[in-house]
Amino acid sequence: MKDEKKVNHIAIIMDGNGRWAKERGLPHIEGHRQGAEAVKKIIEASKDFGIKYLTLYAFSTENWKRSKEEVDGLMDILLNFLDTNLQVFIDNKIRLLTIGRLWQLPQTVRENLAEAVRLTADNDEGTVVLAISYGGRAEIIDTAKKLAQKAVSGEINVEDIDEKLFAQNLYAPDIPDPDLMIRTSGELRISNFLLWQLSYSEFYVTDIYWPDFDKNELSKALDSFYKRERRFGERK
Repeated sequence: MKDEKKVNHIAIIMDGNGRWAKERGLPHIEGHRQGAEAVKKIIEASKDFGIKYLTLYAFSTENWKRSKEEVDGLMDILLNFLDTNLQVFIDNKIRLLTIGRLWQLPQTVRENLAEAVRLTADNDEGTVVLAISYGGRAEIIDTAKKLAQKAVSGEINVEDIDEKLFAQNLYAPDIPDPDLMIRTSGELRISNFLLWQLSYSEFYVTDIYWPDFDKNELSKALDSFYKRERRFGERK
């Protein structure tokens, strides 16, 4: 039986960095820098609230369409975040994982991410999943290809493919589905994020831009969740 009132996993679409910067007359990239600071605060706040899993939509497959200057700036911010906060993950015993088409990332970024994942692999106080070069449709396609290859090789039978087997072949099969999905900046869409995993997640949308999203705002999202009745398709 699912614990309806326990938030075990939160997924966040971190939106509004650019608008935050524009309203302050700052360069677009400065919004992303402040967004990275917000990431650190929310990781710490999530641990305080007893959240075991936190998935952050850091860079989508569609973000590659942005200008080279902005993409390069985002990659630099990611590298700086890893360099600055790796010890925070280690000290707090938080495991770092990544999901997405990581092969599309610059080599230096891939190497630094892989090293951070390796150094935190045995941590057991919480897990932060960075969705980078990630798209929900891409994950479903990649999973379908993976299962097709297994079927062709004789490792599985096509008739054996069901929801359970499909889920076991996603990017991070050991991570439970999110209980709560938060989107900042007020946009009412999921933007190709965790399309399979969000099937029965509760949604919370706030007009707050991501750089201003803090522990207090996270608390508001959790309070909203606790007031809801989760049915999972059942009649109660």
